[in-house]
Amino acid sequence: MASMLDSPNMKTFIDAFYTVGNSTQRITPGYTPTKLESFWLSLFENRNEAITFCLVAFIHHTFFYYLRYLPYYIADYIPSLQKYKLQPDKVISKEQWWKCFRAVAFYEVIAQIPMMFFFYPAATLIGFEFSVPFPPFKEIALQCIAFLFIEDTFHYFVHRAMHIPFLYKKVHKVHHEFSAPFGITAEYAHPIETFVLGQGTIAGPLFFALCVQKVHIFTMLCWITVRISQAVEAHSGYDFPWSMNHWFPLWAGAEHHDYHHMAFVNNFASTFRHWDRILGTDISYLKYYHKKTAKKNSPSPKKVQ
Repeated sequence: MASMLDSPNMKTFIDAFYTVGNSTQRITPGYTPTKLESFWLSLFENRNEAITFCLVAFIHHTFFYYLRYLPYYIADYIPSLQKYKLQPDKVISKEQWWKCFRAVAFYEVIAQIPMMFFFYPAATLIGFEFSVPFPPFKEIALQCIAFLFIEDTFHYFVHRAMHIPFLYKKVHKVHHEFSAPFGITAEYAHPIETFVLGQGTIAGPLFFALCVQKVHIFTMLCWITVRISQAVEAHSGYDFPWSMNHWFPLWAGAEHHDYHHMAFVNNFASTFRHWDRILGTDISYLKYYHKKTAKKNSPSPKKVQ
């Protein structure tokens, strides 16, 4: 035990909890930071970096999570948009909404804050990049796309395992309490599920940092923004004509995931459709979809004059 604590990796991990921000050590020599980069550095200057990053990550996550949900919340009060609801016959009561909101806020504190607190030291150990300049937009975008595919693969197999009767009853059943999901139900889950599926979110950045190329901590925040946007959309309960799944067939979207909540089977992937199609876990969904589409496209019976 003592030898493990004295190892260089463990020392690096522990020291990260005590590191105080120093911008002069985070700026590449000869480089002049942009306003955004200067603001980023100022957040950590003379502050404990592990605690500061935890606060930044939590505020960032909370802000973008509810901001992404806001348009769907507003849509619930616009009658002309109700035709785009996937399960219009199921109305969420105020009591159910507040129950979900309180639970999500509680889970954010007890499950997500600890993960955010330990992420910075772990990222330091793995070799994430913390200096400026930030990586170019193209690099951030390509890495986030790669992370989406990695997370989707992880999510598919773990989520499918969550439907094993024992795990479903003890853990995953919480997430399925709402058979007609709405935005913030994306993170309405048992803390164990939050932790386990959360590993898929960091799996992509971890793999890249260890095996492909450097990952900047700023890219990680951009990736979390993308992941939040996708998760809230998938649970929104709305399928708008402009939704991404209508012009990018590989994208799952709300229409794909909503069926999973409604029927409790099929469609285990989080972002894309390929794993469900390849492994045949979308058969009942496809039957439902084709039947629904045929009914929608069938001509209305003429009224007798």
